Amino acid sequence: MKKKQKALVTGATKGIGRAISQKLAQKGYHVYLNYHRDHEAACSIENTIKSEGGSCQLLRFDVSNQEEVEKSLQPLCQNESLAIDVLINNAGIMEDSTLVWMSPGSWRKVLGTNLDAFFYVTKLVVKNMIVQRKGRIISIASTAGQAGMKGQVNYSASKGGIISASKSLAQEVASRGITVNVVSPGFIETEMLEGLDFKKIKNQIPMKRLGTANEVACAVMFLASEESSYITGQVLSVNGGIYM
Repeated sequence: MKKKQKALVTGATKGIGRAISQKLAQKGYHVYLNYHRDHEAACSIENTIKSEGGSCQLLRFDVSNQEEVEKSLQPLCQNESLAIDVLINNAGIMEDSTLVWMSPGSWRKVLGTNLDAFFYVTKLVVKNMIVQRKGRIISIASTAGQAGMKGQVNYSASKGGIISASKSLAQEVASRGITVNVVSPGFIETEMLEGLDFKKIKNQIPMKRLGTANEVACAVMFLASEESSYITGQVLSVNGGIYM
């Protein structure tokens, strides 16, 4: 009997993370759903997946806290039957401000959640993938990490760092059958865009519309699949043409 594939999604409860988690479960993965504070949202996606006949498990830990990451993930990484086959580094936050007014706290918080978490989580998970000689690591970046964005120096730095780190890691583990790629969304209709002028944003996008979380999830699923086995170190942009 074929072993059920396991996937870990960080920041799994809302927006893009929720869409990815639900699609992975629909494709037959057992999904580890990471979240930090919003237990209600976590229970909501857990119930949705299970009501659709899927398999999942909640994992509550702060991705920016190394001790919490290790405490939560080491039991999985040290047990072959529980080990993670697909890692989706999705957790991310924004605290926007021009650089001259940006506080050191905002800089550290965004870099900690968005970039340090990539290091803490991926370092643990990739070790077992190396032993198994297979695995998929997919990180969610942003157009801001490719082109920069006014008022988002911290966010752009964190997402640009994820892109560069993924390209480097891809070279390190390619010979072990592990692919490492990035999905880079543009303006996606999620809670992170609340309060913005949608009409103004749409006018900047060649396709003249916002993207959906499901469209990002579909790109992730392709990179998680066997069909992408010869693709590594790449950035797949889901942005309606706003950055090419």
